[in-house]
Amino acid sequence: DAVEVLSNGKVQFGSMILSEGDFLSLNGFTGQVYAGDIPVVDSEVIQVIQGRMDPKDSEKYQYFSTILKWADAFRVLKIRSNADIPEQAHIARGFGAEGIGLCRTEHMFFAEDRVPIMQQMILASSREERELYLEQLLPLQRQDFIGLYREMKGFPVTIRLLDPPLHEFLPKREHLLVELAKLEVTNGDPQVIQEKQRILDRVEELHEYNPMLGLRGCRLGITMPEITRMQVQAIFEAACEVAREGKKIVPEIMIPLVGMPSEMKAQKELIQEVAQRTMSEYGMTLNYLIGTMIELPRAAVTAGRIAEHAEFFSFGTNDLTQTTFGFSRDDAGPYIGFYMDRQDRCPVCQRTNVDWKKMVCRMCKATIDKKAENILDADPFAVLDQEGVGALMKWAIEDGRKTRPLIKLGICGEHGGEPSSVAFCHELGLNYVSCSPYRVAIARLAAAQAAVAVLEREESQRQPRSTPGNNGQSRTVATKSGPTKTTQKTPSAKTTGKKVTTGRGVAGKKPATKNAAAKSAVKKDAVTKTKSKKSPSRKMATSSSTRKKRATAAKRR
Repeated sequence: DAVEVLSNGKVQFGSMILSEGDFLSLNGFTGQVYAGDIPVVDSEVIQVIQGRMDPKDSEKYQYFSTILKWADAFRVLKIRSNADIPEQAHIARGFGAEGIGLCRTEHMFFAEDRVPIMQQMILASSREERELYLEQLLPLQRQDFIGLYREMKGFPVTIRLLDPPLHEFLPKREHLLVELAKLEVTNGDPQVIQEKQRILDRVEELHEYNPMLGLRGCRLGITMPEITRMQVQAIFEAACEVAREGKKIVPEIMIPLVGMPSEMKAQKELIQEVAQRTMSEYGMTLNYLIGTMIELPRAAVTAGRIAEHAEFFSFGTNDLTQTTFGFSRDDAGPYIGFYMDRQDRCPVCQRTNVDWKKMVCRMCKATIDKKAENILDADPFAVLDQEGVGALMKWAIEDGRKTRPLIKLGICGEHGGEPSSVAFCHELGLNYVSCSPYRVAIARLAAAQAAVAVLEREESQRQPRSTPGNNGQSRTVATKSGPTKTTQKTPSAKTTGKKVTTGRGVAGKKPATKNAAAKSAVKKDAVTKTKSKKSPSRKMATSSSTRKKRATAAKRR
């Protein structure tokens, strides 16, 4: 039924009326909405991953694990997770993450015991004073990184340097004004008033009309290099400490919001200086990578020059979507929703309460001739925009690889856990996708489906097709194969003399529906595993071209 907004903060769903403040429960898997606050329990999979249940005691977890192992046998993309603290990294590893693709260091500074130090650092009137407070933050940041390195047990950890504008760590201007007014009216402590006024002055000094495009990211590191020095020192001290425990650590330092090659060069030189000094103090030498996020259109179109200094690119598709569309992710909700359901609205009053059988709006009673067209098919912050943002990504990948053929490429926005976006990343030839810990399983499955889809398409292109000859009889015409998108191939029927199973079909037969064919592939693969008791694999001809492609993919990874 349509939702009708009533007066006095009430809404009506059919015969049910709800008031503002009433609880609703949403089933995230089915989309069903229930009235009231329904008690819930974690799934057995979550309980196992959190260590509250033994995997042997959960048949559901065993099924879950088996299906994902099958998926891992087919996928080409590596799956990483976004994680800022060891607890998140633990969950990510439980879901099968193969590294951390994004560690947002700013989240570490929002802890209750760190915000006051961070605020004093921001309020400092000189570089020397800032460095005093940064020295207090250094051991805290080092312990954070040690925890992440230990939890990931040698898997790669990409740490992004401080990204947000500094005013985010300070109290809101409006709150400070209210507090000052109360203190002055009640004859409060003069010293407290003076301190509040000092903070307010700094907040107003840091105020920006568009902070998303303001003093943040690498701009912050260039104008206040002491912040970058402290973070890089913490990264390498942590890496050296954990390396002493016998673990292989390869730090990956990511510079945010780079738009110019000169910005990348300046920050890289500073990082190298601090890294070398810190490793010398420990008497150790570690391999490490310095890269950048590609989250600005200018970075995408100058990626070839940026790659002269960057050893990896990670596409920050949240900000890249904002800067490509000119949308603010925090403010775009109302009109993006309108863009996506415009065809369901009355063209006169723009409400959705329409009787489409009678083509009459229930609200304004207007007669509707035809539906309007939607402006957007999907929310670009949820589903990657392949036409615009995707084109910039492709440009950056091609230019980056011209300069540095084996540059590591990944994506670290929430698109990294959305199936159609993961499939697009596979087509582009990325090395990995990174998403939130609880979307890792989705990404693993989506990456496998993307690889199987490419294999199936290639197999169908290799199949002969029949066309009528001049004498009325059929003759076989070979179709031309398109370019290979993956590192694996399936042998043709001619090679083996048998019917060949691809991911979802049999050579010489038209595949069934997508879901049915996918089930068939899983079933066949399961039989193979039961017989061999080995890790799942496809029996494929290893031609020289296939071996070369696999070798290239391995180098990129």
